[in-house]
Amino acid sequence: MTVTSARGFRASGVSAGIKESGGPDLALVVNQGPSQAAAGVFTSNRVQAAPVRWSRQALADGRLSAVVLNSGGANACTGPTGEGDARLMAQRAARAVGAGPDEVAVCSTGLIGVPLPMDRVVAGIDAAAEALSPDGGEAAAVAIKTTDSVRKTAVVSRSGWTVGGMAKGAGMLAPGLATMLVVLTTDADASAPLLDSALRAAVATTFDRVDSDGCMSTNDTVLLLASGASGVVPQAAEFTEAVHAVCLDLAGQLVSDAEGASKEIEVAVVGAASEADAVTVGRSVARNNLLKCALHGEDPNWGRVLSAIGTTDAVFDPDRLDVAINGVWVCRNGAAAEPREEADLSTRRITVTVDLRSGDASAVIWTNDLTAEYVHENSAYSS
Repeated sequence: MTVTSARGFRASGVSAGIKESGGPDLALVVNQGPSQAAAGVFTSNRVQAAPVRWSRQALADGRLSAVVLNSGGANACTGPTGEGDARLMAQRAARAVGAGPDEVAVCSTGLIGVPLPMDRVVAGIDAAAEALSPDGGEAAAVAIKTTDSVRKTAVVSRSGWTVGGMAKGAGMLAPGLATMLVVLTTDADASAPLLDSALRAAVATTFDRVDSDGCMSTNDTVLLLASGASGVVPQAAEFTEAVHAVCLDLAGQLVSDAEGASKEIEVAVVGAASEADAVTVGRSVARNNLLKCALHGEDPNWGRVLSAIGTTDAVFDPDRLDVAINGVWVCRNGAAAEPREEADLSTRRITVTVDLRSGDASAVIWTNDLTAEYVHENSAYSS
């Protein structure tokens, strides 16, 4: 269930000394081909880390031979030095695996504004290259963790080919695009245009619908590499579905592991005039801190849902809004309905359903509750 589940890939994860803890903090994923087709999607934050800018450039021709990733430092807001460090990481990884620097993507995660200890990073890249293995996917997934409590991997197999992946992310989870680092691999013989369309379609309804804390990262990167090692050319629809399934699995793991979370909350908006309206309403509800606190306290406070809906420009009539919490329609026609105490919020998973009664469009946004643990973690750790 890793990035090396697909044939044609090797990976590794090592401790380079970037993290003060001494834990694993540098990973390498290498595509052995015969194809090096690739695609990627990046943060829409206007403040973008040096590795994001480097990787965008490297992907311009739709090819990648390797990805080098580090945790323990974001290399964001580090000026010209950071740009040079991202380039050096690509150059060193390229030399170690026999590729060109412009065939290597770079991903970094951790504290913003602090330069990377490049002597340790360079040595770590060399060590990671020596440790590369077809079984190295698990080690790579562990090495990219920051505040994650668990490593995140997923795999889907179809007739003759596989899509695998790893992700990191537990905080700064909000759309634009993914608010985390993700590397996906496949041994399908897929072209760069197919990879790009499949990835963008998958991201739009998975990672882009995760809205844990409304905070957008400077380093978000999702990469999809194809080795073509299976020799099977997939049908576009089936391939897109498989990529979506892996992304959905990983997105669910991100929400489950969100910093300090005790509840996983699904906001399902139905009856919208358009999908855009459904997404807008879903995000507003998911980002409402009063509601997130109420759900943490197991209080089905539907008034806070209506209040959040009312801040949007979506099409709706306030006197026709319906809201259900864990299947109990606590609000009908914009007013109290079934007894709110019938909504059992003792479970970890909570579903808030909003019916705008304005059309046939729908969307789902995933979030979590707001806890004292979240506040503590983000006051004790400079994220």
